[in-house]
Amino acid sequence: MDREQEEIQFLGVFGIFKESYNIIFSRRKIFTQITLALILPLSFIYFLHAHVSILFSKKFNTANYDKPSDLISHEWLYFWLFNVVYVTLSFIYSLLSTAAVVYTIACIYTGREVSFKKVKSVVPKVWKRLMVTFLCIFVAMFFYLVVSVVVFLIWAVSVGGIQTVGIAVLAILVILFIVGLLYLTTVWHLASTISVLEEVYGFPAMVKSQKLIKGKLLLAISVFVIIGLASGFISQIAFKGLVVEGTSIGMFSRVVYAIICLLLLSTTILFGLVIQTVIYFVCKSYHHENIDKSALSDHLEVYLLGEYTRLKTEDVQLFHV
Repeated sequence: MDREQEEIQFLGVFGIFKESYNIIFSRRKIFTQITLALILPLSFIYFLHAHVSILFSKKFNTANYDKPSDLISHEWLYFWLFNVVYVTLSFIYSLLSTAAVVYTIACIYTGREVSFKKVKSVVPKVWKRLMVTFLCIFVAMFFYLVVSVVVFLIWAVSVGGIQTVGIAVLAILVILFIVGLLYLTTVWHLASTISVLEEVYGFPAMVKSQKLIKGKLLLAISVFVIIGLASGFISQIAFKGLVVEGTSIGMFSRVVYAIICLLLLSTTILFGLVIQTVIYFVCKSYHHENIDKSALSDHLEVYLLGEYTRLKTEDVQLFHV
């Protein structure tokens, strides 16, 4: 990141994408290694889950269950075991990828020498903090969904039967639900970065994230929506249409399309992780908080020492200019 801290706050959507591209391009080797070791397997797991889920869905839809005991078949057992393995592996690789990318960018920002060997030694220590933050976000998401279900049930009981009023209220509720979901997703992304670069993690990181995105919320949501749409297009439309359901084309073409989709999704995930770190610096600059590079460098060095010791907020944290 060659820009001055005061200039970063003025980056828009295009500027954030350009800055992220410059960061990746300037350190192509280390980001390629991270992608091949962590992000590519994560993308493969996503596609494998999508492909196998579609196969199971077709099998279940065509099967006849004459007895209740048929529902508890070997196929269902395999299906649920497969999903458990998928969630576990995707969770691990997602946290490891986030830790690796955020730590790498922080090293680049502070001018520290960074190698893939060093990243591999640090990531297992960083991802534990990310796991705590993720679990806290999961709890927040769970309660948000529970409250949303209760609200929609109240709508169904009270005004659901009234056509004009019911539809209008439902439209408002759906919009509010989507906005709330996007807000929590944005808080999650920024809280993940905070968990690596600062001394807080878990619910305190979420609180810090909420304060940090004030004034840049629309920008952050717009960027993450673009990344989400790109990922969804690659995985749900391109991969599903060309590879999973592309029975009209030859096997060789389907393999080629699968490789292309795998590379595209891996690149998109990498950009998303870099972008969430860039947004962190944008928000810091917007709030006129200067990052002490030497203190941040010392904070990163703690991961290499093997044990994490709490540092004073004014040392690692960012002071107002």
